[in-house]
Amino acid sequence: MKLGWDLRRGLNRRLTSWRNWDDPSSGNLVLEVTLGSNPEIVTWKGGVEYFRTGPYNGLQFSGVYGPRNNPLYDYVFVNNQDEVYFQYILRNSSVVSLIVMNQTLSLRQRLTWIPETKTWTVYQSLPRDSCDVYNVCGPNGNCLIAGSPICECLEGFGPKSAQQWNAMDWRQGCVRSGEWRCGVKDKDGFRRIGSMKLPNTTFSWVNESMTLEECRVKCLKNCSCTAYSNLDTRGRGSGCSIWVGDLIDLRVVESGQDLYVRIATSDTDGKHGNQKKVVVVAVAIVASLVSLMLLAFCIYMTRKRYKGKTRTRMLTEQKDQGGQEDLELPFFDLATIVNATNNFSIDNKLGEGGFGPVYKGILVDGQEIAIKRLSRSSGQGLKEFRNEVTLCAKLQHRNLAKVIGYCIEGEEKMLLYEYMLNKSLDLIIFDSIQRKFLDWPMRLNILNAIARGLLYLHQDSILRIIHRDLKASNILLDNNMNPKISDFGLARMCGSDQVEGSTSIIVGTHGYMAPEYAIDGLFSIKSDVFSFGVLLLEIVSGKKNRVFTYQDHDHNLIDQAWKLWKNGTPEKLIDVCLENSCNIFEVVRCIQISLLCLQHHPNDRPNMTSVVVMLTSENVLPDPKEPGFLIRRVSNEGEQSSNRQISSINEVTVAERICLFPVHSVLILSHI
Repeated sequence: MKLGWDLRRGLNRRLTSWRNWDDPSSGNLVLEVTLGSNPEIVTWKGGVEYFRTGPYNGLQFSGVYGPRNNPLYDYVFVNNQDEVYFQYILRNSSVVSLIVMNQTLSLRQRLTWIPETKTWTVYQSLPRDSCDVYNVCGPNGNCLIAGSPICECLEGFGPKSAQQWNAMDWRQGCVRSGEWRCGVKDKDGFRRIGSMKLPNTTFSWVNESMTLEECRVKCLKNCSCTAYSNLDTRGRGSGCSIWVGDLIDLRVVESGQDLYVRIATSDTDGKHGNQKKVVVVAVAIVASLVSLMLLAFCIYMTRKRYKGKTRTRMLTEQKDQGGQEDLELPFFDLATIVNATNNFSIDNKLGEGGFGPVYKGILVDGQEIAIKRLSRSSGQGLKEFRNEVTLCAKLQHRNLAKVIGYCIEGEEKMLLYEYMLNKSLDLIIFDSIQRKFLDWPMRLNILNAIARGLLYLHQDSILRIIHRDLKASNILLDNNMNPKISDFGLARMCGSDQVEGSTSIIVGTHGYMAPEYAIDGLFSIKSDVFSFGVLLLEIVSGKKNRVFTYQDHDHNLIDQAWKLWKNGTPEKLIDVCLENSCNIFEVVRCIQISLLCLQHHPNDRPNMTSVVVMLTSENVLPDPKEPGFLIRRVSNEGEQSSNRQISSINEVTVAERICLFPVHSVLILSHI
């Protein structure tokens, strides 16, 4: 199948969605190749540009994720005087694959048929995330999906409206901080930005024969030129693309290419200082330092010998005191972690919560990791840390975060996790923009996976584990949006026959703790079930359960869900983002399951085995009883406060299936 233009006949081959399932007339979602100096594939929504691939660079489109080579298909892009088209070529003729313009989800999807299960599976969806949405950060704004916030101005630019930018309204974008000195020698320069989806090519100029250096000179001589890049990235690169005016629809993407953005020399000076002065000062300093190097080297070697002996003794004492022989995970020394995180650079910081900051790191073998660094004020001592290390070493499940090692050195206690590209669930489900891309099938898949992970902890692992801190920020998401339960610092191991325990020190996160645990310190597998019920409500509604109190129950999500259930209108709780992607009866069933998990008395709550069955079947469900924290509890408040210490832990911020409704779209066989 060819997608694009036959210029000889004026024929435009494009894909258009149906208006709805019953009406095959044209919908508002269109996929086509746009003509211009550097053609792109664009998705239009209601006549407005919604997503674009970026220009073709000889290998692939600059804004599309992943390598060109994949096991399913290859493709060609032809751009000459007769035709401009894009064509998929399936590698295996026995594979059945479709291109879907999904009107319901506003996605262009590639589906493949799985004969064994007789189902379609999603191979690719575009747009993939918030940064893929056209011009989300405004003119001259760059989108980084891992950033917080996701938008930033290019170097040499500042927000056009600081007030709107700080309110996360990025539509006005960014403007230049300094004036260009066009035509004045050495007054303008360029900053290279790597891994970029190239800007909209509407206002661009191309030349196939120029080198990159010739392209730079050409741009520098044109006072309207704002950026340039190679046209073709094969080999050492060739050709020239030049942009004039604002740079529209920028983002960082793994498969992107280098973009050279014009900046005033004053911007460079402001950031990097006067390089000539630096050189002069550096020469003087080096001359002075040479005379001290031998002395410094001798002092260093002496201290290194002493430090090595002290460190060896300190680690030996910690191993003996903490039972290191039981810790089955690999040990990493502090120097390795410091090197991996660039000395805990702020640029590598993923987030911070009650237990301390989390950093991204890269080991010497190139493996990406997330490092949980416990702060001294976290309240988690060596015993709790060893508990988490021990649990993580023994637990193996696809829906549990994989821990690859740990570090105990001096005051430092750190855990090394596999790095999760999409960070944690709370950053998506509670974000007004991000959660729009989390449709109901994806949310249901996340719920089912979390339930299976919790069932493994409660029943199927070699140990019976009570997590005690299940919440949205402790659910990590990999690059395929598969959830992983993390953070076992508060978890408790129980015997195979033990289902509950008690503690005088109550730790956890307000809003997720079961009433019997928050008030009396009694925890059990049913405490985790309660937390799962809260999490289920949050995923369905896109709203966060507020911090509860013992007197006022009028302003939390549980209270709202119960009132709507009693009034017979639970569908009012459903996230408005799910209106076009969910089966109402299925979502209402999930709300009922959550209320069963949230019942006040632990004995009334189902176990996770029952929850998994409820989520994956259509069996009749019992009516839920009143949730916890809605029943007024009469107790001796003074006695409780003298016997129980309640500690609230802040949340740590680290970090497909086909919709059950019929897809409103045009399906095109792509191995023609």
